[in-house]
Amino acid sequence: MATGAKKEEPLISGKDALSLASALVITIIAVALFRNFGSLQHIGYLEIFIISLVSSATILLPLPGFAIVFASAPYLNPLLLGIAAGLGSGLGEIAGYLAGYAGHNAVERTSIFRHHKKQIEKYGAPAIFLLAFIPNPAFDVAGITAGAIRMPFWKFILASVCGKMLRYIALAYVGGWSAAWL
Repeated sequence: MATGAKKEEPLISGKDALSLASALVITIIAVALFRNFGSLQHIGYLEIFIISLVSSATILLPLPGFAIVFASAPYLNPLLLGIAAGLGSGLGEIAGYLAGYAGHNAVERTSIFRHHKKQIEKYGAPAIFLLAFIPNPAFDVAGITAGAIRMPFWKFILASVCGKMLRYIALAYVGGWSAAWL
């Protein structure tokens, strides 16, 4: 063995590979499950939770969870609807976090990643909360960024769930009120 020879590092560590595989499996399951929700006649809180979870678990593939919450608002309690949807949606963001945790090298070159990285490093969980609260089609990138910079998982989930709950509570009330005008 030559002295000074460097040990080659694997392209991706076992821990990163497991995180990436988990994110991909969650996305595949989410897409498969979402196709089965179209046949439901009566949607309740559990179904809203699951639809929101599935909608958010798809990485960079939008599914209409937002529209289903809005359309369900006249028939369900808006506060409970918002809580169920926000909890499901916030937990669904785990897929993005895991993808970022595993594949941070793949997204580091994008300008949106660099922007989110700067904001999340500077403001931490409040940045995640705000990005989860506002209707933000690029929230998946925020989740990927949080995973890539190794933001503590509990902070990411707490901020995501709280931001999404408040967003969906507001959406449910607006959906309920708008039904009276139609």
